[in-house]
Amino acid sequence: MPLLTNPTSMTQQTIDGTGYGFSAKGVDEIGASEVTLVGIAIDRSGSTSGFQDRIEAAMGEIVRACLKSPRAGNLMLRLLVFDSHLDEIHGFKMLGECNPDDYLGVAKPRGATALYDASLNITESVTRYGKSLYQNGQDVNGIVFVITDGEENVSKMTVGEVKKAFEHAVRSESIESLRTVLIGLNVNASLNSYLQGFKDDAGFDQYVGIATATAKELAKLADFVSKSISSQSTALGSGGPSQSLTF
Repeated sequence: MPLLTNPTSMTQQTIDGTGYGFSAKGVDEIGASEVTLVGIAIDRSGSTSGFQDRIEAAMGEIVRACLKSPRAGNLMLRLLVFDSHLDEIHGFKMLGECNPDDYLGVAKPRGATALYDASLNITESVTRYGKSLYQNGQDVNGIVFVITDGEENVSKMTVGEVKKAFEHAVRSESIESLRTVLIGLNVNASLNSYLQGFKDDAGFDQYVGIATATAKELAKLADFVSKSISSQSTALGSGGPSQSLTF
């Protein structure tokens, strides 16, 4: 597994009850007065075999596109991958510290699908780190993407606890706004219905279903994600979230 985080420059934080926390750059090292936190959780369960290289390429393209944004200096990114377990590829760090080519090899397929655990962890990490930044004097908003090709089948957390994590982001009053996007890959009618139900039950802001995980469709996904990130970052200071973009 590539190590994309320098442990000596990151602080470790826990998320009570989940058994898995997150890492982040020390708040005193953040020069920007406004920060948009980007949390991405990507499914690498066994069923992604055959298109995992396209997922990795899309991750690199997301970073490459965001680096061209006028708001690049205000973006911080965390990447989580999940199968039966959660695995942080890197904690929250400034986008300029991310190398698009480093994401090759991070999503080797294995295991089952801890969809609830991943959704809760990536959301809580944005909320908790956002609070730390807010207390340090920064204005903060966030956006979360959970990308999966299958149904939940192994999590310790429940869909109700995922919903509470979304609600906690609002109640914390330290993040100006949080957008949450669920993305389904290789969806058939059954999976599409399941993920739409998960979106509604958990309270995601938006669901996008992609029928085929071709290179073309994943390139389109990378464009959608990068534009959504830019839109949410631009909305910081407006008092609310950005509008949903069409895939």
